[in-house]
Amino acid sequence: MDQPKIPSVAQGEIIAYRLFEAAYEIDLAQAEEIWQMQRGASSARKRLSATPAKAVDYDVPPMEFSLQPIWLTVEGTAYEATITARLYDFGVISLALGIAVAGQSWDAFSRLLNTLDATLGPGAGHEIWTGSINELRTLFADALMRPTPNMLDEDYIVGRVRAFDRPMTAQEIQHDLDLVPLLSGDTLPLSKDARDDLLRKRFSYYLDDFVVLTWDRAFIFEPRGDSDVMDVLEVANAQLLEMRYYDELLDAELPRMYQLVAATRRTGNLLFPRRLSRLARRLYTLVAEVTELTEKVDNALQVTEDVYLARLYTAALDLFRVRLVSAAVDRKLAIIRDTYAALYDEASGSRTALMELMIVLLIVIEIVLAVVHRV
Repeated sequence: MDQPKIPSVAQGEIIAYRLFEAAYEIDLAQAEEIWQMQRGASSARKRLSATPAKAVDYDVPPMEFSLQPIWLTVEGTAYEATITARLYDFGVISLALGIAVAGQSWDAFSRLLNTLDATLGPGAGHEIWTGSINELRTLFADALMRPTPNMLDEDYIVGRVRAFDRPMTAQEIQHDLDLVPLLSGDTLPLSKDARDDLLRKRFSYYLDDFVVLTWDRAFIFEPRGDSDVMDVLEVANAQLLEMRYYDELLDAELPRMYQLVAATRRTGNLLFPRRLSRLARRLYTLVAEVTELTEKVDNALQVTEDVYLARLYTAALDLFRVRLVSAAVDRKLAIIRDTYAALYDEASGSRTALMELMIVLLIVIEIVLAVVHRV
């Protein structure tokens, strides 16, 4: 009996993402003015395309615009690649490079994604990314509030199919296609446990759509052409990047804080309370800034009524360990808050003790003056 023919990709695309931590905040209104004035091109505030705003929407919609397409050679074939940029108000710049695919076998589609990931993915400092982000940082310099000197980045790659060479359901995709090479990047057969774990985060709403998420890749079959799932994945990656940035910032701040506290306590003079107060204010400012930005990041996407996208979004946050990193940030903020409170109390106590000493000295001086006057 003949084996059923493996479906081929009639229409699809591969999208490689690279997200950069660029600044403390980005003034999106000013960035829009700069883009219009410098490039004479339009930009837009991104909205989810197929989901009602009251169900799922951005807290502050990112600014979206297109860069000049480029030609990219992969395995000897030249592809025209589109590049879309998004600026998030909490300081992240996202770049999405996409190449269109048509009339390819499933195996060829998987190989192309893996090759593109090896070319543009983690550890590959491709000039496309470095050139584009440096250009944007220079262009939007006036809109970047407190630019980040050492940029962290995150990457993600998505294989999206809009149509196979025959109608396919989600069940048929799982049965007829081997998704493992595309999702794992491995060419050797995986164990059953490894395959099951890789395909654990899979979702479908209609009979003919299908999504599988992994830590650094995703497969999306979306015949209606909307991009909401990809947009949700991008936001989750942006949140991960921001939380990583603040986690590393606080990792560096805690030893510095301990050193400052120790140095301040070694200062045994009348300025001790003032220096304690100054250090306490510095810690309070840090806590306030980080708390404000992390709350903004936490609320980047508002999910209320769309149960399907909410499940996808929650799964992405769990898979990317956003909540785990966020909890680590909260623990470190709690340490700094406790230190601030202790320093404030110590400064208040030192100030009270100093005032009491001054009062005693004044009384002693008054008594001495009185005795001298009588003599």
